[in-house]
Amino acid sequence: MFMIEYRALSWWYWLVTVGFLTAGVSGWPTGCLIAIGLTVFQLIHFTIREHSITAFPIQVRLGYLLLLLIALPEYLQLIYWIPTIGTWAQVLFGYCAMARMVSLLPWNRKETFSPGLLKRTFLSAPVRGNVLQRLPPA
Repeated sequence: MFMIEYRALSWWYWLVTVGFLTAGVSGWPTGCLIAIGLTVFQLIHFTIREHSITAFPIQVRLGYLLLLLIALPEYLQLIYWIPTIGTWAQVLFGYCAMARMVSLLPWNRKETFSPGLLKRTFLSAPVRGNVLQRLPPA
């Protein structure tokens, strides 16, 4: 059930990020700003590591950063709960909803968009590594 990958650097990035997000939604707004900064740093680090801005891990982090930035205005800060809950799911159980959503983008899939694809994408069990290559076949 738990998929705590403490040997992976990315897991530590997500753990620290969700710690700051949790502090942010708990009443310390600076926590959300630090989470945004850490996500920018993580995005730069993984872009250098992957040697490509189009690599799947970069797309996931970019989508995550965009969600955090959308929630930045005070009247939208309730949205911070979405990445906070989602990141806890990633850190504890290995379920990354953002990666699953990014896998549905046209350039990341080989099959046509369908209800079956949606079902397999969001209801398949978490896997170690890249969800893009581990979704069950049609």
